[in-house]
Amino acid sequence: MINFEEEIEKFQPSPEIEQAEDVIYNNDLMDISDILKELIKEKE
Repeated sequence: MINFEEEIEKFQPSPEIEQAEDVIYNNDLMDISDILKELIKEKE
């Protein structure tokens, strides 16, 4: 049977995942709310 407590203690996150998270969080992509804000700003 799997001992979850033991497995959690052994867990080490993958460095590739951490690098991907950094790229995703630091990427400044526009979403629909940003686009709507720009459209409203242009109308004013």
